[in-house]
Amino acid sequence: MEMNIKKIEDMSLNAWPSHKMELYDGWILRFSYFYTHRTNSVEQFGTSTLPWREKVSYCENVYKRLGTPAIFKISPLVSQDFDYTLENRGYEIQHTTNVMTVRLPAAHLDVSYNDVCFADSIPDEWIQSLFALKGTTNPVHRAVVPSMYRAIPKETICASVRKNGQIIATGLGILDRDYIGIYAIHVREDCRGQGIARQICTGLLKEGRKKGAENAYLQVVEGNTPARRLYESLGFYQFYTYWFRVQPAK
Repeated sequence: MEMNIKKIEDMSLNAWPSHKMELYDGWILRFSYFYTHRTNSVEQFGTSTLPWREKVSYCENVYKRLGTPAIFKISPLVSQDFDYTLENRGYEIQHTTNVMTVRLPAAHLDVSYNDVCFADSIPDEWIQSLFALKGTTNPVHRAVVPSMYRAIPKETICASVRKNGQIIATGLGILDRDYIGIYAIHVREDCRGQGIARQICTGLLKEGRKKGAENAYLQVVEGNTPARRLYESLGFYQFYTYWFRVQPAK
């Protein structure tokens, strides 16, 4: 199980590059002007040789210079003692996230997805539409995030649904080894409840299988019950949970 978790953690790093990154003694410090927790946090990916206390203080200073609190991602691969260390420093848990997986031959993909359009690249129109769907108005994010999408090193499947010529729903599949990762599933608020997200997920999974994927993974924030119900109905099941420890304000 630990090997498969490591595989998915590595693939999720490939899938979503940060604007800036620094390698530090088996840790990677990621920074993207606080667009998401994942792209603005410290992840442990290799062997650590320095004392935790020294390393945490170093990371806190780096993020202080960048104008944000230090954030550490805590997955099952991270020592519980390290999590306790951060808790004792006053770090709070935020953005608990469940990783779900499915073997594609067992997925429930019986829905038509004729309304879904696919592209191999990620067009600027798609990114701008995603900003609109998410309500992203921060000018720094709107300037920086497109380059993050274009920096994805893996093969992508970009999905969208249009209504009256406008993109009203998005999805992104990222192929890596024998997996497809499902990202950026968003539907315009007035168009929800019509099965559009199911069509996009079904289309991405089927297109991914055509390209050789045998498995799929996705990440859903704890408490997002409608999304979790959709993914479970497609055959996804809970695999593991991670969360973020966020430095307290001083």
